[in-house]
Amino acid sequence: MSKKLLVALSLMIVLSVLLAACGGNQAPATEIPATEAPATEEPTATEPAAAKPTTEVPTQGPTLEPTDEPIVQTTRVGGWLDTVAMSVVNAGSAVSQIKSGAIDIYASGLATASDAAAISVANLDHSNEFGLYYEITFNPVGPTTEDGKLNPFSSAKIREAMNWLIDREYINQEIYGGIATPMVVPLLPTSLDYSRNIEAIKQLEVKYAYNLEKANQVITAEMKAMGAQLVDGKWNYEGKPVVLIFLIRTDSDGTRLPMGNIISNWLKEIGFTVDQVYGTSSDLGVLWEEEDPALGGWHMYTGAWEATGISRNDGDNFQEFYSPASSHGSSPLWQAYDLDDDYFQLIKDLANNNFNTLEERADMFVEAAAGALEYSFRIWVVSGSTQTPWRPRLTVSYDLGAGVDSSRLWPYTLRYKDQEGGLVKWGGADLFVQPVNPLGGSNWSYDRQYYDAASDFGVLLNPFTGVALPQRIERAEVIVQTGLPVSKTYDWVDLSFEDKITVPGDTWIDWDVENQVWLTVDEVYPDGLTAKTKSVVYYPPELWDITWHDGSKMDLADFIMPQIMRFETGYEESDLYDESQAPRLESFKLTFKGIRITSITPLVIEYYSDNWTLDAENIVTTLFPQYGFGTSPWHMIAVSNLAEAAGQLAYTTDKADHLEIEWMNYLGGPSLNILDSKLDQLIVQNLIPFEPTLGQFVAAESAAARYANLKAFYEEHGHFYVGTGPYMIDDVHLGEKTLTLVHNPNFPDLADKWNIFSSPKLAEVAVDGAVNISTGAEVAFETFVTFEGEVYPDDEIDQVKYLLYGPDGALVVTGMAELVTDGHYRVTLSEELTGQFVSGAYKLDVVVISKLVAIPSSVTFEFAVE
Repeated sequence: MSKKLLVALSLMIVLSVLLAACGGNQAPATEIPATEAPATEEPTATEPAAAKPTTEVPTQGPTLEPTDEPIVQTTRVGGWLDTVAMSVVNAGSAVSQIKSGAIDIYASGLATASDAAAISVANLDHSNEFGLYYEITFNPVGPTTEDGKLNPFSSAKIREAMNWLIDREYINQEIYGGIATPMVVPLLPTSLDYSRNIEAIKQLEVKYAYNLEKANQVITAEMKAMGAQLVDGKWNYEGKPVVLIFLIRTDSDGTRLPMGNIISNWLKEIGFTVDQVYGTSSDLGVLWEEEDPALGGWHMYTGAWEATGISRNDGDNFQEFYSPASSHGSSPLWQAYDLDDDYFQLIKDLANNNFNTLEERADMFVEAAAGALEYSFRIWVVSGSTQTPWRPRLTVSYDLGAGVDSSRLWPYTLRYKDQEGGLVKWGGADLFVQPVNPLGGSNWSYDRQYYDAASDFGVLLNPFTGVALPQRIERAEVIVQTGLPVSKTYDWVDLSFEDKITVPGDTWIDWDVENQVWLTVDEVYPDGLTAKTKSVVYYPPELWDITWHDGSKMDLADFIMPQIMRFETGYEESDLYDESQAPRLESFKLTFKGIRITSITPLVIEYYSDNWTLDAENIVTTLFPQYGFGTSPWHMIAVSNLAEAAGQLAYTTDKADHLEIEWMNYLGGPSLNILDSKLDQLIVQNLIPFEPTLGQFVAAESAAARYANLKAFYEEHGHFYVGTGPYMIDDVHLGEKTLTLVHNPNFPDLADKWNIFSSPKLAEVAVDGAVNISTGAEVAFETFVTFEGEVYPDDEIDQVKYLLYGPDGALVVTGMAELVTDGHYRVTLSEELTGQFVSGAYKLDVVVISKLVAIPSSVTFEFAVE
């Protein structure tokens, strides 16, 4: 499906937002070369006035419900399974195939009410997740494309008017059986930032509610201004019908096929001719995402996105979806997004947390959301609630936002309840949608599901709250500029505040492409440099015992190479320059304040940045060797760099299209022979990439051993994807769309490390009160909050908020419900307030935000005023 992942939490491009470290004792340090100075003095802790009170929990244990069964004690390392066999399965047959034993799990998720009923009837276990959302993407190039044809969606006003044309509630009822939620702004209705800004968002939802007459008026005026004529009820341009090429997905959960057909009919009713082009993610992805939109090969696409986890901060969503500085900026489509300078800067600042107070942040959210609807490069339709079904004999942890396939927890927790090892047959909607390489390859969930299983991470996110938890690191310190509203949840982070955070002079701040060395703060900023945040990450001494899948031991060069590549691909003087990466580098440098490695054994890394989040755990930056689209050891990057520099392969689709060369694929196709030949070249010459820098950490004999290991790995497995994860990628068949993951016996952790997660404690909300009230009378509505029939304690509740809407849909008042006793809250409307009511139907929304689960729960109560 077009279930492309939001990479704000996963891209190394935005390092300071994502990664974290865990608690432990610091071991004696081994000093690094003299280019790095010793650690600075510990800062003095100062509590900021705006900081939220912290909730302390044990270092390793998030506050969770007990698991349904005793945690299995084991001596097994790596994944629980011997083999995971992945294949493509049609969503319509997923439940029946699980029942018959053809597959054991359908990991892509099912979204309709009939799907939920089928899962229940079949008595299958399943997850419930809330991170999938659907939209319509537009081609904004024009007014005409290169074939001379009119593109109506080159007009921002027509794109904006599509919000009024689409009846989101009709789609919800007709396709999803009422279990989805209409969606107007690029924020999930279940997200924290939706709740934080709910009053302003609700007003935008009212403004852009279904209004066919208004949509038709705006579209008609704009079409005429563009030179089109309405002839016998059909739009024409230069004597020919205006044809909209609508790319409609037929795969994934199956809901985008009827959605596309319904919207096509609405467009036909107002005079457009619609060419409905049907296909799978693989069929259509090459058109809407890889092809130059100026060619006019398409005008609309049925898109959908899925979060990689619960998001604590969606401030970067606007840049991700509307700006060429997006992590998707290598796509020709994103390069076609033309923004005015003020809006470009606004969403860049919001993405980089360039604000000082929560009030300032809220104002930026409101402005960004309003601007997104005016540009409407894509319009949002519904947010779905999906279920991932599996055989009852299996068990797996899942993420409330990402489900199973997009969660990084599944490789660590998928297992049979009654055995270790075994084979699981994994079904999904697609595989190999795009080429896979770590710098600019596929970001589709269908591809991330297997290469994430072959990867490891500095941290993993709590699947219920989105707060980072330790995976590969030991502990961290976070120092934040006094006054910023940052708090922490877990003990593995030591949070403190300083009035001024000075960046040491020997910190790496920029890259010298010509000389292949780091530039220091002293060199670039002789007058000094300050930062808003500093994170210090402590790795355990056994870090250097970790083995890549090809048998090579991890070393410091693996950590440094991703940092070099970020700069190399964005600087024009580099042989690896990619113009689509330049705006991403520019955006990154706005907040990046440097890297400083103070010890090798154990590894200790300082990271300075002006980018920050509200959660200290998610500020910490580990620099674990992850790139934007997967993991890789330095010696594999050396191989692919030779192919890129020679103009034979390109990391990104934008560069591949521009040079008319192959988009690099570590897994198959023509790329393999080219990469193999470059590996042979490295074996003969024994080159160390970026030798003036990496040569300090890589000996010639070590490089030779790594290249030999990689050659043996390729000859055995037939591909170049080398990770350190609990599974290794083995058999890959691009044509048949099958892939096999096999157990990694050299993984450092016991298989049961992440068995701590069980069912999320989602609040259930009910409201009781009069359904008819009179003006001028005080009225109270009793609200009850429970979980599985038991009272939800108030100390586990963050807030209970209410919003009241009048007969015209406008927001009347909002406030906090009054606590009566645990699980019981009261919303009281005063005599003065009701005295201003008019006759008609009113709607009361009550939103409950838990401390244990990041997804809010809500209920709507309707009453009439007489």
